[in-house]
Amino acid sequence: MLDHVLRANFWAYEKGPFLRTKLAPLVGQGIFGADGEHWKWQRKLASHIFNVKAFRSYTSSVFTLEGQMVIDYLMTKADSGEVVDLQELFYKYTLDSFGEIAFGEAFGCLKKPGEEVPFALAFDRLNHQLSDRFLAPFGKLRGWLRGTPDTIEQDTNIVYDFAYGVIRRRRQQGLKGTHKDLMQLFMETVDEDGNKLSDEMLKDMLMNFVIAGRDTTAQALSWMFYLMHRNEANPKIIQTLFDETDSILQGDYPTYESTKKQKYAEACFHEALRLYPSVPKNMKTCVQDDVLPGGIRVYKNENIGWSSWAMGRSVDLWGPDAGEYKPERWMNGEKPSQSKFIAFHAGPRTCLGQQFATIEGITLMSMLVQNFTFELVEPHKEPAYLPSLTLPMATGLPVRIKRRVKHTTV
Repeated sequence: MLDHVLRANFWAYEKGPFLRTKLAPLVGQGIFGADGEHWKWQRKLASHIFNVKAFRSYTSSVFTLEGQMVIDYLMTKADSGEVVDLQELFYKYTLDSFGEIAFGEAFGCLKKPGEEVPFALAFDRLNHQLSDRFLAPFGKLRGWLRGTPDTIEQDTNIVYDFAYGVIRRRRQQGLKGTHKDLMQLFMETVDEDGNKLSDEMLKDMLMNFVIAGRDTTAQALSWMFYLMHRNEANPKIIQTLFDETDSILQGDYPTYESTKKQKYAEACFHEALRLYPSVPKNMKTCVQDDVLPGGIRVYKNENIGWSSWAMGRSVDLWGPDAGEYKPERWMNGEKPSQSKFIAFHAGPRTCLGQQFATIEGITLMSMLVQNFTFELVEPHKEPAYLPSLTLPMATGLPVRIKRRVKHTTV
């Protein structure tokens, strides 16, 4: 049934005006909220860029560079007994990585991890408040009644000021720079009508990729590290990951090519996404009357929703061990269909950044296990998650860290 909505009868279902209106300050005219020909143009453009070998190499080098900053920070905390919030650190890593990839400028989250960065604070508040507005009726009124009026306007201004500032500086430099980021590539292209992209369109397109790149990998890494280190975790999982990482990398930095060989690391990452998908629920709006398989009628302007969280835990789809974290289920050489593993969406709107999110996750995962071992502060307790468009841990992922005795290389 979901395959019908997302693939077979794709054009009968759109993101719709409800989503665009609720999330407008973040997504604007970007690919997340776009439909029809405007979406089709953005998808084609981004798909071409993402398949350019030079861009793949550039993004991989950014992930490694930002990953080294994570390692440097954790080296100051290792063996001290000090508690570190891994989820917060992963957010800083992914935000800086995609700031560099999109705008050619990291946001500075990892330069001083203990200090607050205005853009990051505004981005987080905006993300949370728009999620609340999307998920709950009268979200703005509820905030006012609680005595916590929203800061959407001022946070939007902070985010936009950064984006427009970078765009303005890049316009002044012209197109002769040596930049390899998305902004440079988008500035060299034209829109559906053959015109150069406006500053607003550039801002919207770039911010959409920052939004996509920030939460998916950070949350997947957080849930993965929880699953591998909780009380009931199979110790063979982390040992197999250690062995694969040491064998393939041989003490070197991960590269795009090496991450493609790390099949067990990829299995660990995707298995975490199966159980804790970064977008746990989703919806589409019907734009023309339709009949679903089984005879269920869906009328124009009706919404249809699904839960990738529930699908990832379905015994019918994954078998009697569906609730268990078993990376081995991904090692049989058979890739699950999109209608089964829905964490990256399905059909024509399958996440363009699926490969980049996986490479980013494996890169940092590899650097971490090369250098450290981790101990959850509360290994017996499943973290609560916040009601949100994505799946963040409510109170982070507090851990203690020790240096690995062997293979400490980067």
